[in-house]
Amino acid sequence: MSSTWLTAICLSDSMDPELKKSAEAARGFMPLDEGEALHDAAVASAGNVAGAPFLEIGTYCGKSSVYLGAAAREAGRILITVDHHRGSEENQPGWEWHESDLVDPEIGAIDTLGNFRHTMYRAGLEDVVVAVVGDSPTVASWWTTPVAFLFIDGGHGEDPADTDFRCWTPQVASGGTLAIHDVFADPADGGRPPYERIYLPAIESGLFEDVSATGSLRVLRRL
Repeated sequence: MSSTWLTAICLSDSMDPELKKSAEAARGFMPLDEGEALHDAAVASAGNVAGAPFLEIGTYCGKSSVYLGAAAREAGRILITVDHHRGSEENQPGWEWHESDLVDPEIGAIDTLGNFRHTMYRAGLEDVVVAVVGDSPTVASWWTTPVAFLFIDGGHGEDPADTDFRCWTPQVASGGTLAIHDVFADPADGGRPPYERIYLPAIESGLFEDVSATGSLRVLRRL
């Protein structure tokens, strides 16, 4: 991998302090060090693919969208974030990551869209972050725009991970970046699908190479 790429990752620690506070305060599950690494990787990717947008698969309440929205603003790009806002499998009742106050009492289903919109409003990022409300394969079926940066943090079951890999990694432009959250090589650390169904296939395809690892965040570059 090029020294220019590594230098860009190391020197892009420029996140606006107020946006960093907004990201830390936002609801979600991303640790600070992983969020900062996500931001830095997105900023760096803009120097490798001219003009292309950033894309996030899996929005939840918008915590990671603040890190990526800050990067998009710095880079003069747009972030599109895709989610059906009904919660992933692990967010449903009876699962570890369920948050009962996110259930809409009228329909009895999770609804994170309002929380996401509040997060973007409070962060002042509504001008650079565009929400697409829909499930991943439906949106992917009509998506045709190459992206400079793709962050996959959608459903963590085997089928959703397979789908996100198949549908979205071909959209990463040459020289662009693929970032994957909750990648655990050791089964004792967490669930396996993001590692087995997204990270390993990306590496084994020969189209991506490792750039960095921060906690459970893996950053790869498309060759």
